[in-house]
Amino acid sequence: QVQLVESGGGLVQPGGSLRLSCAASGIIFSINAMGWYRQAPGKQRELVSRMTNTGSTNYIASVRGRFTISRDNAKGTAYLQMNNLKPEDTAVYYCNLEQDGRDYWGQGTQVTVSS
Repeated sequence: QVQLVESGGGLVQPGGSLRLSCAASGIIFSINAMGWYRQAPGKQRELVSRMTNTGSTNYIASVRGRFTISRDNAKGTAYLQMNNLKPEDTAVYYCNLEQDGRDYWGQGTQVTVSS
């Protein structure tokens, strides 16, 4: 059993920044990858950023250069630093963990970008 808890969402103006955190706990023995997804109203959930166990990263084109994924293994936490936020970034953001062929999800945290 793996539990993921996201935090750090909120309301920001365009151009602002937020740092999302994902705290992982439970039976964690070999993480293949962690990532961040988001889902806006009326839209499908989409991958935002992902980091493998070897440190390789990828980003959806619309956030590349603005968002940065990172992790702290000692703390069991993943992060998503979001800079220069745009209204189209508004969504519920979900943390994802891949382990032993299974996917685990957090409850999501709301990010709203509006003036």
